[in-house]
Amino acid sequence: MDEVLKTAIAETIIKLGLPQADFVVEHPAELSHGDYACNVALVLAKAAQKSPRAVAEEIKAALMGQIEYVERIEIAGPGFLNFYLTRDFFSAEMARALSLGNKWGSNESGKEETVLLEYTSPNLFKPLHIGNLVGNIIGESLTRLFEFSGATVKRLNYPSDIGPVVAKAVWGLRKTGGDASNILALGEAYRVGNEAYDSDEVSKAEIDAINQTIYAGTDNELNAIRAAGIKTSRERLAAICVRLGTAFDAEIFESEVGLPGMEVVKKNLGDIFIESDGALVYPGEKVGLHTRVFVNSKGLPTYEAKDLGNFTKKNELFPNWTTSLVVTGNEQTEYFKVLYAALREVFKITEEKKLEHIGTGFLTLTTGKMSSRKGNVLTGESLLEDMEEEAREKAADARTSDVEKLTSQVAVAALKYQILRQATGTNIVFDKEKALSFEGDSGPYLQYTHARIGSVAKKAMDLGIVPSTTIAPAASYEIERTLYRFEEVVAEALTDRSPHKVTTYITELAGAFNTFYGQEKIADVTDEFASYKLSLALAVKGTIKNGLWLLGIEAPEEM
Repeated sequence: MDEVLKTAIAETIIKLGLPQADFVVEHPAELSHGDYACNVALVLAKAAQKSPRAVAEEIKAALMGQIEYVERIEIAGPGFLNFYLTRDFFSAEMARALSLGNKWGSNESGKEETVLLEYTSPNLFKPLHIGNLVGNIIGESLTRLFEFSGATVKRLNYPSDIGPVVAKAVWGLRKTGGDASNILALGEAYRVGNEAYDSDEVSKAEIDAINQTIYAGTDNELNAIRAAGIKTSRERLAAICVRLGTAFDAEIFESEVGLPGMEVVKKNLGDIFIESDGALVYPGEKVGLHTRVFVNSKGLPTYEAKDLGNFTKKNELFPNWTTSLVVTGNEQTEYFKVLYAALREVFKITEEKKLEHIGTGFLTLTTGKMSSRKGNVLTGESLLEDMEEEAREKAADARTSDVEKLTSQVAVAALKYQILRQATGTNIVFDKEKALSFEGDSGPYLQYTHARIGSVAKKAMDLGIVPSTTIAPAASYEIERTLYRFEEVVAEALTDRSPHKVTTYITELAGAFNTFYGQEKIADVTDEFASYKLSLALAVKGTIKNGLWLLGIEAPEEM
């Protein structure tokens, strides 16, 4: 509807002989101010040499009766145009929401797109880092937003299975005698190796030597330790991804891409890359960025060269891609600017193809302490396990035959909501207690509202009430004036790469329904509008379910 209004206003400006202008059509903060508001009169006033209200009056007069589903137009404040939609519009949108079901809220803006979305991408040989967990949750939601736009999406994972992190862990395993089949032992080995690398020159030299030997692949013992650690890490990661609802279409390992990346650099030496103090670098200053090393002075590929190789592999697997996104921490933003500049030169990527880096913020607890309940450093795994342990208590009294399944659903909802409620890229302060609350802003609250609506709807239908939008009350319910906005919110969330907009919307919708339910009876056979209210309840339930799906959160039928 916002596009219909924009088009009508733009055409009216031309007919009135007013100058063209950039104006905004948006929802007012208060429903009492209409369903849409436009600032066009304020924008045009100076050029038209009239007061904003005079311009508004002129545009209003020309628009009255010209736009389907607009009941009236009012002028507010200094000259805003406020549009009020008809009762029929809301009834029609509700009926459409019900008929579309799982497709309600989707669009076809990405129908011609093939999107590569790389996210999670952890360092193996240690428990999943909290940053990788955040990246997984945001990345998965973005993939679903793209899929809801009709795009073909390929989920990609780029685990680090070689390099300094692995060398430190392998060295640490030798020192601690840890079991490579135990993820916690791998994490401890890495901690020991990392500390030694930073504090002892002899240990540092040993770890550097292990790193080079692993790259060469000439030591059977080191190869066996590395293989065992990779197996353990991958199995653990796969289990976590199942719990989080992520299934990757392809995994590209760091060990696969070093040599291809170096070949790309050497092939373009003197043209795109240059030699500097024995290293091969990309001189980013030529494009207003900074210089980065792609092959170090020891002849080893850096992360930059590996990312060139990673992109080469992605390009081979999915040559028809139109948008390639990578989700990592904010601290890599400048790194990706240089990498993408080099990629565009090397692969001659045109502007039609988009390369994007999505930066994520840091996660801390409300206590400020980054430690789990067991006293060790907080990891993505330990946070998820803590949430499941606490969610189990919440699920114990639920009306369900599968408490363990509900426990997992509630824990994941609590975790994902707390991360996705904040704008992408901002730091996250995680409140465990609030996350698991069944009241207010939380994932379990949305799940409970969804299940509650289902229970109420079942009760109504058991009484013989049949959903119908035919007989509606004269005035629309306030919740109807929120329901129809779902499609707009979804489209905007994708455009802005901002899943938090979906989170905010379905939270407001759930609150609006609970207010509605507190004022209106749905399971009442004597109410002439019972069928309409039932339809409205089911439309809200479907909208919450679809919104939760976009966040990667399941919507239980019973709680």
